[in-house]
Amino acid sequence: MRRARHLLRRMGRRLSAGAAIDELRGTRVLVAGLGASGLSAVTVLAELGARVTAVDADPRVGDRVDLPAGVALIADADPEALAERALGTDPAIVVTSPGLNPRTPVLAHAVTAEIPVWSEVELAWQICRPDVDWLTLTGTNGKTTTVGMLASILAAAGRNAPAVGNVGTPIAETVLNSRAGGARLDALAVELSSFQLHFTHSVSPVAGACLNIADDHLDWHGGPTEYAADKARVYSGARVACVYNVADPATRAMVETADVVEGARAVGFTLGSPGLSEVGLVEDVLADRAFVPNRSSHAAELGTLADLAHLATGPLPPHIVANALAAAALARAADVPAPAVAQGLRSYAPGGHRMEHVAEIDGVRYVDDSKATNAHAAAAALAGVEEGRAVWIAGGLAKGARFDDLVASRRDRLRAVVVIGVDPEPIVDALSRHAPDLPRTVVPAGDTEVMRTAVARAREYARTGDVVLLAPACASMDQFRSYADRGDAFAAAVTDLAQGR
Repeated sequence: MRRARHLLRRMGRRLSAGAAIDELRGTRVLVAGLGASGLSAVTVLAELGARVTAVDADPRVGDRVDLPAGVALIADADPEALAERALGTDPAIVVTSPGLNPRTPVLAHAVTAEIPVWSEVELAWQICRPDVDWLTLTGTNGKTTTVGMLASILAAAGRNAPAVGNVGTPIAETVLNSRAGGARLDALAVELSSFQLHFTHSVSPVAGACLNIADDHLDWHGGPTEYAADKARVYSGARVACVYNVADPATRAMVETADVVEGARAVGFTLGSPGLSEVGLVEDVLADRAFVPNRSSHAAELGTLADLAHLATGPLPPHIVANALAAAALARAADVPAPAVAQGLRSYAPGGHRMEHVAEIDGVRYVDDSKATNAHAAAAALAGVEEGRAVWIAGGLAKGARFDDLVASRRDRLRAVVVIGVDPEPIVDALSRHAPDLPRTVVPAGDTEVMRTAVARAREYARTGDVVLLAPACASMDQFRSYADRGDAFAAAVTDLAQGR
């Protein structure tokens, strides 16, 4: 099993979990950024006996976090001064939070000085038992749903395999808890963001998958090429399968250039009839032609669309089916039997704010997809609505994105649009270009009850049989604390509407 970077300056391979833990004991480690994953890394490293220094750009960080005994803290709002002070501690390793982009001085200077920079994911891999199967996935959209489906399938197969990474408990903490007397792990269903993948060097999963790729987080990565390159890291070191989206050729191109363990093969997922070494649909059956004997002429039934019916309040959206096929392919790469796939999909319950039915009022359904924080996700949500039936609530923090392709491709689904957000221009501009006659309302940025106003205006547009869909295509932090806070505000406004308030 190969790895691209070294553990410490003189090591060129992944050690066994016990050896890695021994090497970390007494080692100077710098943890950059004290968000959730950074704090988790600090806790794990301190418990392993590393000599930990935590650094953060917030001078008041010490007032909001409790660090373990013996952990030093450096806080400085000046990025260069922070880097100088932090690297002056002579660390052997830097563990970084995903929120810090690679141009952040403390990370950039560490790379220049040839100090290994790890993600929290890399830390988890180094301390994890070698017999734990990692199944990794990324993508611009659909990661959380797919990793949840995967964890549910693995549970149906009798395996202790929690969903971790960009969802749930940080991976290193999960691994350490298992080693410290918690339930023994059989596998991990690992959701990876592009941020986490950038500084992940040696993970060698049983199988990796990229669900799709569309421009996102370009400010963090520096451009679309860099973003795609970091997503492609999900395939590095794959031992059995690289799962790609047949409908997204960019994901197949990632597989073709991936540095994998000899014998790993490409496995596609498709909404059409599966070809050789693919999983796909034969009428309403989820079929496997990748992990069966005689796959040139045979297929295994993994389930049916009925196993996914509970995930939609109307027609089953295509992206839900695609997510299920990707999860099934990853599970099959880990030798999960076909009946467990169907059982796991039936048992899967999605998290909040993902195409979540809130209420039906006067024949109009109100659906919360606040998790749709980019154009690709919003397009998928609108695709699940009948033509002309969507009253779309959109807008927020666009992060430099434009929405021409989204509006042009989904204009046929829309009855009307309600635009929210401090800067509505990107959405309004796209509507003016591609749907100039479509009724729309722009909620004033200073409205202190922005979601209540948006829901009230949406109700005025809606007709019996319509769907009022919150799928903003934007981040939430301009007017809300998080996408969950935005979704909660939508649900509260709809509930008040249903109760006549």
